[in-house]
Amino acid sequence: MNVENYFISTFCSSKSVIGDDGALIGKWIYSKDLFFENIHFKRKWLSPYQIGYKSMIINISDAVAMNAVPRYALLGVAMPKSISLHEMNELSRGIQAAAAEYNIEVIGGDTIGNSKIDISVTIVSYSNDPLTRSGLKEGDIIAYTGSIGNSAKQLRYLMAGGKVHTKSRFAAPVLRKDFVTQSRRYLRCGMDISDGLCSDIEKLTRLNRLGIRWDKRIPKRIRCSGEEYEMLVAYSPKHALAIRRIAARTRTAITPVAHVVRGQYTNRCKRHHF
Repeated sequence: MNVENYFISTFCSSKSVIGDDGALIGKWIYSKDLFFENIHFKRKWLSPYQIGYKSMIINISDAVAMNAVPRYALLGVAMPKSISLHEMNELSRGIQAAAAEYNIEVIGGDTIGNSKIDISVTIVSYSNDPLTRSGLKEGDIIAYTGSIGNSAKQLRYLMAGGKVHTKSRFAAPVLRKDFVTQSRRYLRCGMDISDGLCSDIEKLTRLNRLGIRWDKRIPKRIRCSGEEYEMLVAYSPKHALAIRRIAARTRTAITPVAHVVRGQYTNRCKRHHF
């Protein structure tokens, strides 16, 4: 049983806004992600600055994925009593650096003592034309942006005791704001790739009660790599040229991988959360 899906389903109703990267209420979007030590990272892998920066960027990703402008953030930060003032300042500096990149104002939150660093961020965004996960149609093309697979590769390297570059995608994911903004009119639906290509394709297709037909063989290192924060998008074949042109204009690689068909798709990759 998918424990995550089951628990989420207990909060859903016919009027529920649960199911997208963020909850859409009017033109406002509310999203939250957790970034927990020993679950998403180890302190020996990332500096306090990188921990703070990534905790914000992965939350901003949800807003970008929905074609929204992030405005405000609420923080929940748990820290060990042993944390030094320097580490605390660096953690704060990383959070503020990511917020400044997107003109986000941190308006409040909560802190608590803990045995490790755990961060919860709520982002409040605004959109006149939100991109949701609904609207997929039979015959649509499914594609992803950028390059996928490096996050899992870097994670294996870190777990083996290695180090990654300070600007690596694992430490500092690249978000596709310009591509999403410019291509929105052609996109049927979309989401960010946080749990892995196959896992997120499953989410997208199940929500729309459809399946996929792979266009080509995709290596496991690409299919199952999580925490990529690239975009997974769907669009009609008649808009393929427009999408390619926007991708070129925004210097965004775009890789079509499948077509939408009737049926049901099941992810075979290991789940990251449970």
